[in-house]
Amino acid sequence: MSGSIASYLPSLFAGLTASSSGSVSAGILNAVFGSGTGGSTGIGGGDPVTALQIAQQNQTQDIAAEAKTPSVQMAISQFTAAVQKASSVQQLLANPTVMQVLLTANGLSDQIPYTALATQALTSNLNDPNSLANVISDTRWKPVAQTYQFAAQGLAVIQNPKVIQTIANGYAEVTWRQSLDQTTPGLSEALTFKAEASTITSVDQILGDPILRSVVTTALGIPQQIAFQDLGAQQQAITSRLDISQFKDPNFVNRFTDRYLIAAGQASSSSASATPSLTALAVQAGGLIA
Repeated sequence: MSGSIASYLPSLFAGLTASSSGSVSAGILNAVFGSGTGGSTGIGGGDPVTALQIAQQNQTQDIAAEAKTPSVQMAISQFTAAVQKASSVQQLLANPTVMQVLLTANGLSDQIPYTALATQALTSNLNDPNSLANVISDTRWKPVAQTYQFAAQGLAVIQNPKVIQTIANGYAEVTWRQSLDQTTPGLSEALTFKAEASTITSVDQILGDPILRSVVTTALGIPQQIAFQDLGAQQQAITSRLDISQFKDPNFVNRFTDRYLIAAGQASSSSASATPSLTALAVQAGGLIA
């Protein structure tokens, strides 16, 4: 996704690597160096595969519409004001709205409640092999820390107007993607996976990213309980069923994503149909106890 600091931005971003949060990082590079890319998305109904196709076709206008909603506009306005007025990284990251927008735009919305961890990861000294961003099992943190360079560059990167706009665009896009799940379970993860599948180079990358893990294990029919087994068992469960190099093939990625969506839809339907039965049993049990 997505000048006074243009002269040192090339070296500043030199260490950037692709990952599950790479779309925002790459977009920032495109925004700063003038090679922006466009998106295309939307909400679809019916079967999940068709919903995915419609979402991809309508992406551009639907994200633009999401960006105009009052809640998104308010969040972006507050974020922008806080970034422009911040006098230190610590002050900036202590702002709840800043963390909400920044983490959401970078694919880390599930980490918003963990402010202490987020602050430590984002401000990691990337030259220190023992810093949190370098050792944490969640592979999303390091590329985000590399993108904003808080430890090395302070507020210089995030206060770049083009970077602020890139984050705003990313926040609107992720918010839109999340809304898709209300009509088609798993659609948000499917879109993210399709965008990032070609960057997958190892099983550990899959296991270290919640979205990649969810899509791959669901599509392969691997129970979520695999997370409680040792790392070797988790790796074997995937490699015995999947040749990761196939993710370089767009046709394979399409088929794999469709497989995930169908499985996610079936799981959602099963869960929904089971809920009334469980409720009825609970009511009956309550009546018997009474």
